[in-house]
This record gives sequence, C-alpha cells and structure tokens, in this order.
Amino acid sequence: MYNILVVDDDKEIVESIDIYLKNEGYKIYKAYNGLDALDIIANEKIHLILMDIMMPKLDGIKATIKIREEKNIPIILISAKSEDTDKILGLNIGADDYITKPFNLLELVARVKSSLRRYVNLGTYKNEDKEVIKSGGLSMNLLTKEVLVDGEYVKLTPIEFNILRLLLSNKGVVFSIDEIYEKVWKEQSFNVENTVAVHIRRIREKIEINPREPKYLKVVWGVGYKVEKL
Repeated sequence: MYNILVVDDDKEIVESIDIYLKNEGYKIYKAYNGLDALDIIANEKIHLILMDIMMPKLDGIKATIKIREEKNIPIILISAKSEDTDKILGLNIGADDYITKPFNLLELVARVKSSLRRYVNLGTYKNEDKEVIKSGGLSMNLLTKEVLVDGEYVKLTPIEFNILRLLLSNKGVVFSIDEIYEKVWKEQSFNVENTVAVHIRRIREKIEINPREPKYLKVVWGVGYKVEKL
C-alpha cells in the first residue's frame, strides 16, 4: 500500500481526490496548507504528494522547496492557473509533474499511478547488465540510486534520475524531446518541450561544472539530447 498526501485548502477537492484514490487502494493523508503538510511528511512515510499551489500559511511552491531540501518524494503540483510560467516555476523548484484545475479525476489517478511507477522503479534494476554506468567522471549506481560527479554525490529527483539513466545508458545516442518524455513519463507526448527542457536544465545545473558549456549532457540542436562518451 502506498501513502499519498493530498494538500489543498479546498476541502471539497481533497475529499473528491480522497474517494478516487482510496478506491485504487492507496492510503490517504490530508493537509489544508503547506505547514501541516510538512508536519505530516516529517512523521509519516509518504510515497507521493499532490500539492496545490495557492494555499494559506505556506503555499505549494514554498512547501515544495522545503521538501526538496531533504526528500525526493514525487510531487505533483495542482494549479488553478494554466499559464506556462506557473508550470515551469513548479518544475524549476523540483516538482515532478503538474495538473491544472479543473481536472478530470481519472486523469489525476493515471498521473499518480505513473509517478509512483517511476518512483518505485528507481530501485528495480536487477535485470540490468551493469550495476554502475558511467561516462568520464559521471557515474550512476542503479542499485543504490547514487549519482556521483568526480566523486561528489549529486541529489536528483526521481524524474531527473530516470532521464539521466536513459541518456547515460545509451551514451552517444541522441533522444528527441518526445522520445525522452515517452520513455521516462510512460505517456504519449504532447506539447512537452518546456517540461523536458526544464528537467534537462536542472540536471545540468547539478552535474556540470559549467552548465553553459556542458561536458556530459549535450544538446544536438534541432534533434534532441545525449550524454557524451568520455
């Protein structure tokens, strides 16, 4: 059983989400502001968080930033706005996905399942040919889920880990934005350029000495991204 934390100041929305997710067998924790959410996370084992952006006391953006200081729990942001700037901001501060109000509850359930699969699959590499994959000073242990750059540990979110795993496992191979999205998110791609680009930039900021002149994660203009063979 997976534990899901639903955070929204609209109690009717929380109750609706609660009904649908309980029907899928999940245990639901509820919070109505960011501060209460942080308290629950500190005291309970949470596997995924659904987080509204606009809330009293502590909003979803600030709460996500605090959570990302210590934990890599998948976070799906819920926004009442549809502008790309809000979505990009959420991804920039460490969210894994977003959904815009009003949303279809069946779509929400599908996104939850997809995010949980990615999170759980971080630890299921027993059938891999190699436990450690690397390129130069960049290495990834598929069993311990550790990423090292020149011997220094780098902390990645589940989405970032899976993107880097895809590229590092296929050094020199160029993947388009659509291919990356479909292989990592396990969903059909549609207008996903900003979503993938934001995650790629965050990975670069963590693994590159100079993200503007990347050594490992390269863009092939007009085609996609690859990890160099070093």
